[in-house]
Amino acid sequence: MPITVLFEDNHLLAVVKPPGVLSQEDDTGDADMLTLLKQDLKERHNKPGNVFLGLVHRLDRMVGGAMVFAKTSKAASRLSASVRNREFGKTYICIVQGTPAKPEARLTHYILKDNKHNQVTVYNKPTADAKEAVMDYEVAAASGRYSLIAVRLHTGRPHQIRAQMSHIGCPLVGDLKYGAKPTGGINEIALWSTSVSAPHPVTKEWMSFRSIPFGSDAWTWWSSEQLETASSLLSNR
Repeated sequence: MPITVLFEDNHLLAVVKPPGVLSQEDDTGDADMLTLLKQDLKERHNKPGNVFLGLVHRLDRMVGGAMVFAKTSKAASRLSASVRNREFGKTYICIVQGTPAKPEARLTHYILKDNKHNQVTVYNKPTADAKEAVMDYEVAAASGRYSLIAVRLHTGRPHQIRAQMSHIGCPLVGDLKYGAKPTGGINEIALWSTSVSAPHPVTKEWMSFRSIPFGSDAWTWWSSEQLETASSLLSNR
């Protein structure tokens, strides 16, 4: 499977994850990014033995876009610290059904995951075992039935964008699990990781890696200029 490399040095590897590929191996045995990239590194750099690659953050299987991996254990440790300290920026664009009541807002909810059914429930107030979920959104364009939304995450909870947008009445196109109405011909959830930003684990330089959705499914409803504008709305550090 061809994977686009956005950046690579001795410490980091930034790539574009295709939709439908797991971030890491699970019980299905289906293709996953960690395995694919380890194989690619081994072949491209002619490395003997096992190749180290650290998973720093995850994207849901059906979500594509920018993703960063660590090539050394030191880089993995420092990038993980950046995630914990909220120095790890993540922005997305999505297409939702309807239009949010406010053109831009910060959403704060509390998310409780049901591991058995791989689904989360969103609460407006603190709830036992639920974790705080915070994100900003801004409407980039609207067509009446659908809206193109820019999102910046401040926390990284499971299914956070999907669940929070659904909670305010705007489920993501293609996301039947969280209340979207079926849309003919759409085979993917309309959510894309447009940028990942963090201080370099060694040089401390602020690094940002960007990706724009491929021209397929619901993304074709918007021009490349609209997608580019949406991806840059909340991407500043």
